[in-house]
Formats: sequence, structure tokens, C-alpha cells
Amino acid sequence: MKYTVEFCEREYNARAAIPDHPQIFARWAEQAAATRRLRPCLIDLPYGESSAEKLDLFPTRSDNAPLFVFIHGGYWRSLDKSDFSWVAPPFVNHGIAVALPNYGLAPKVPLEDIVRQTLRALAWLYRNADQYGFDPNRIYVSGHSAGAHLTAMMMAALWDVYAPDLPRNLVKGALAISGLYDLEPLVYAPFVNVDLKLDVQRARKLSPAYMEPATRAPLYTAVGALESSEFRRQNALIGKRWSANLVRDVPMPGCNHLTVCDELASPASALFDAAIELVRRRVEI
Repeated sequence: MKYTVEFCEREYNARAAIPDHPQIFARWAEQAAATRRLRPCLIDLPYGESSAEKLDLFPTRSDNAPLFVFIHGGYWRSLDKSDFSWVAPPFVNHGIAVALPNYGLAPKVPLEDIVRQTLRALAWLYRNADQYGFDPNRIYVSGHSAGAHLTAMMMAALWDVYAPDLPRNLVKGALAISGLYDLEPLVYAPFVNVDLKLDVQRARKLSPAYMEPATRAPLYTAVGALESSEFRRQNALIGKRWSANLVRDVPMPGCNHLTVCDELASPASALFDAAIELVRRRVEI
């Protein structure tokens, strides 16, 4: 497909398509701050050496709990783990610990390094599971938008090549929400590529749609019915390319690119049900 600037700007500039996005972000930050006040949590645990390499952990009351890792979006250049603490309580209520990693942001940090930081965060969590009371053999990853891209990259990671002490199947499953899996269109979207500085070659190398999953770990996908045709295409693309891993796509009627994320923390939603189903699947990898 030949992409035009006009097409890519229209299809990928999700904030421009959601006039009330400032109010949504403000609500997320307020809910997140309240969550940290009211819930036991460990804030800013360092998983690496840079100031960005920190994560928040919401433990359960029991040891050996499964761990649900949520990776935030923001086109790899905005937002923060602290904006998403509200994701944790419904999972903790179901006996599932939650980790929210941060990563450095573009343009200061190139996308390749953001992927490496996310690898480092998952490796740190695996290695420190006993200390923090969760099961290293039940680590599941989820992410929204750019975070779904990073989620897929964790599914494609060759963990035992990355470090010999890590198992090949470190990630036992994933839930990818409104993700970006073919990054080539972003090359032609100045609103974001001004910071990402991608060319076609780098974009392809960083696209999970052109990679193979490293294991048979189950994958669930979701995209809002009100999202652009390109976000819906991206969602269908990863499902098609990774069909051997795909368990199901979760329909999200009435949701746009931001409100779909709200559904992950709603115990009455199909998206939350899918996350619980993922974590409770029998591990056969």
C-alpha cells in the first residue's frame, strides 16, 4: 500500500479524533493517584540503571500469585506508568499481582532502546519473583496502543538467547489492546514521526507483524469498534500473522482508542473477562 501523509495523519492521530482526550487523561491520573493512596503498592522499583527504568508493583495477599504486567501506551513518547495504577485493583481482587513498568520516551530514547528496556523489565520481574511474592512461571503481559506493540515484542523475544538464565517461555500469554504491529505507516505520519524518526527499514525491523512468536503462548486481541480503520486493520493483521497463537479477538463495541483501555479495569467488561481467562488458562507451552 502506498501511504500518504494525509491518510496516516487521519488514521493514526487518535488524540485528534477524540476531542475529550484531555479530560480522559486527567481522569486516569486522578484515579491512579487515588489507587496508590488506597492500595498497598511498591512504587518505583528499579529494574535498570536509567531514571526511566522503574516499575510499580501491586502485590496480592497470597504468595505465588500469577503476575499481570501492563505496559502503557502514548506512542512511545508520552504518558507514564503512574497514569495507569487504576488497572491494578480488579486484578488484585482476583488474586493476581500487577506490575506497571515505565520506559524512556522518544525522542530522547530511540524505539530500539525502549524495546530493550521492556525486555529488561520482564527479565527483572522473572528474576525477583520470589522476593515479591508472585510466580515466575505465570507471567502474563498486556499493553495498550504502543504498549500493545511492546507486548507483542515480548511475545517474539528469544528469552533464552537474551540471557541464559531465562526460560524460552517466560511470557505465558498476552492481551494486546489497540496495538501497532506494522510500523511502516508511522513513517508517513509527521505528528508522531517527528519524535520516533523512523524510516521504512527501521519500521519494518521493529514491526511484530513481520516476526514470529517465540512460543505457543496464547494471544488475545482487542480493538475498539469506534477506532480508525487502520487501528482495526492493525488488530486484524496481528491476529492473521500470529493465528497459531490467537485464542480470540474480543469485540469492543462503543469504544474508541482511549475508552477501550478503561474496559480493562471494569470487572463487568468482556475485556476484563478475557484477561482473567488468559491468566487462568492451563499453561501448555
